[in-house]
Amino acid sequence: MTEENIYLKRFLDPIKLCRRYKPKFGLGNREEGLDLAGFLSIYGADPFYSWIGLDSDLMYAAHKAAGGMTSVYRQIGKGCENLFRQIIIDRAGYEDPKYAMWSYVTKTKNDKDKTLSLDARL
Repeated sequence: MTEENIYLKRFLDPIKLCRRYKPKFGLGNREEGLDLAGFLSIYGADPFYSWIGLDSDLMYAAHKAAGGMTSVYRQIGKGCENLFRQIIIDRAGYEDPKYAMWSYVTKTKNDKDKTLSLDARL
């Protein structure tokens, strides 16, 4: 694989994840999002939402587009980070990608662990 193809792959691979994006509808990040059938089932079972017409294909499409756009921007950021790190690895001549990575764990205000990392390290 050429260097250019490696760089392109590092950038595009995260963005390709967006193809499988499904809206979460309050399920949280640990759950897989809902497909159209799941959405129609939940919104159709709600008397108010179904009465005003929110249990529709178009409403699902709007949620998928809105969340999908957020996901695309997030994945572009990850792709840029991957690309930048690969350039550092190549230019510095690192034999192992771990030499270009650095992170540490700290606590949040809610006393949960949070990992902070650099895009790359020389």
